[in-house]
Amino acid sequence: MHFLSETVENYIEQHSEDEPELLRELSRETHLKVLQPRMLSGHFQGRVLSVLSKMKSPKTILEIGTYTGYSAICLAEGLDKEGVLHTIDVNEELFELQRRYFDKSGFGDKIIQHTGNAMDIIPSLHKKFDLVFIDADKVNYANYFDLIIDKMNPGGIILSDNVLWSGKVVEKVKANDKNTKALLTYNKKLKEDPRVETVLLPIRDGLTLSRVI
Repeated sequence: MHFLSETVENYIEQHSEDEPELLRELSRETHLKVLQPRMLSGHFQGRVLSVLSKMKSPKTILEIGTYTGYSAICLAEGLDKEGVLHTIDVNEELFELQRRYFDKSGFGDKIIQHTGNAMDIIPSLHKKFDLVFIDADKVNYANYFDLIIDKMNPGGIILSDNVLWSGKVVEKVKANDKNTKALLTYNKKLKEDPRVETVLLPIRDGLTLSRVI
């Protein structure tokens, strides 16, 4: 969902950091070969993720929802020199595509892929995280938050994607719309949880930034 005109969006991209050539290549391949390419973070949001990561310089990053690896590479750009990024995706068919681009990015040795159900994998990661990016199945956003909040270092950042859900969060919700209902619950949860301070940014399909207190 795009909330601004194409002209304004083009202006924003033109006056933000350029998209790295490798990520343009990954975007093209994703659009040509993979279903639902709109799941890709894309140029502007990717640069937002990159800058936020660089500002934090995290030693440990967790990404829930890898897709084709675009956002993982953006986040890896800000890793501490000894840092590691763990990324989880349920789709094993995308593993080799992800790995190919991770290795080409120069961050291949810092990115650890996990394939399977994130609800099972997250408890097995006995680590504390400085930065977490949630971008997977919407019905489990609140569950992912509950699993990671006690794994966060103080001052850590939790980023949550698609929280405006094509504007459906401010429309009448259909009875069978589980995703919108889940996101409404999740957005309320972040606003009311005293363990985080949260701002919801109208970037692309909505990106929430929550700082762990």
